[in-house]
Amino acid sequence: MSAMRFFALTSAALPLALIFLTSSFPAAAAEEPVAAAKKDVIVEQADANSSPKQHIDQLFSQLKRERDPEKASGIANEIRMEWNDSGSATINLLMQWADKAIEEKRNPAALDFLDEAIALKPDYAESWNRRATLNFVMGNYRKSMSDIERVLDLEPRHFGALSGMAAILSNSGNDQLTLKAWERFLDIYPAERTAQEQANTLAEKLAGNRT
Repeated sequence: MSAMRFFALTSAALPLALIFLTSSFPAAAAEEPVAAAKKDVIVEQADANSSPKQHIDQLFSQLKRERDPEKASGIANEIRMEWNDSGSATINLLMQWADKAIEEKRNPAALDFLDEAIALKPDYAESWNRRATLNFVMGNYRKSMSDIERVLDLEPRHFGALSGMAAILSNSGNDQLTLKAWERFLDIYPAERTAQEQANTLAEKLAGNRT
């Protein structure tokens, strides 16, 4: 099973780490759900004169307003597609090589490609997020959390990184901080059902512990 499918299918132990990963990987595996979403979901078209930043800001505004899970998923996929383009052919190629190495379970090679992408363009959040994901898969949670924090410094609205943060905090048994991570997630992407369920379950558990 690929790293992407691992996160997409894991349930109880890593509740919503699927978004941590699927928000980062632009390879063929990520394109299928995007195409499927576009069949049923119409995302507001960006102004032709808007900048890439203005376009993604518009998408985030739509995501925050949308309450229909399927429509919100389509918007989230649009955001992922924006994130996946670094604006540099070299960086994009390194990311593709990293994806291929991960698919082939050549994790050290993938880390080398991601390290190089980060060195060449340290302000590109997705290279940090991709490395955070790989470190998570490899069990290097401290390194993963460090990379997540860098992602969120660059893009505080990165719901994928926030779900990864929640997964790591959940593994550590820190329910209060895990809930805070999900609340940050839901402030950005309120229609995500699994995140809603995780937050509600934790809130009920913490309320029960206080009684």
